[in-house]
Amino acid sequence: MKTIMLAAGVGSRLTGKDDSGLPKSLLQFDGQTLLERHIENLIALGVEDLTLVVGYRADDLIAEIDRLGRRNFVRFVTNDDYRRGSIVSLWAGRDTLTSGSDVLFMDADVLYHPALLSRLVNRDGSCFAFDRGFVPGDEPVKLCFRNGVPVEFRKKVEVDFDNVGEWPGFLTLAPEMAMEVARITQAYMDQGRQDQPCEEVFRDVLLSAPQGAFTFEDVTGIPWIEIDFPEDISRAQDEILPRIHTFAA
Repeated sequence: MKTIMLAAGVGSRLTGKDDSGLPKSLLQFDGQTLLERHIENLIALGVEDLTLVVGYRADDLIAEIDRLGRRNFVRFVTNDDYRRGSIVSLWAGRDTLTSGSDVLFMDADVLYHPALLSRLVNRDGSCFAFDRGFVPGDEPVKLCFRNGVPVEFRKKVEVDFDNVGEWPGFLTLAPEMAMEVARITQAYMDQGRQDQPCEEVFRDVLLSAPQGAFTFEDVTGIPWIEIDFPEDISRAQDEILPRIHTFAA
């Protein structure tokens, strides 16, 4: 299995608009950056390599990989148009999607217990994680089901459903589904839709796939947090990190 991780964005909701902050994946918790935690977890799970899509302050991310001595594990791909939608970063990593391998997709700005990743990596085929224990609102990306079948995957939902969970930003793709993600990503780029989030591509693939092409891993109860706002850092430090230390997988 290969991994593609998106770490190119500015994170302006966290750092402001003056480009003064470090990339979110370089935030530290217990003396470790998020990026260092990701790499440790991936290596422990036997993942082959990591394609890291960089853009904003790319040199800082490269320096962190050098500090960790992980150049042999990480392949850098640059998204120079990193102020556009995250779909551009997904497109930048298309070689990994078309490699013929299983692919683990990851957002870089998540603090989590390693059990969240292992639940995905140890499932066969293509799999979305979802967490039913989320706070409703417009910010979470929601995976919605009706009668056990996925019916929506967006922040704003306008369909009926009987089960819903927040997507933590991780999924696995079997080779044929990774190829389909690459195909639809290319179509978005060809249509000039560079300001779309990558979630729109995953939505298109999910909702058009034959029933049973994807499985779904309920990770409710596993500690994790996506860091988008300053208050998320405080919650990560004061609430999520202690739960990570004590969580029994």
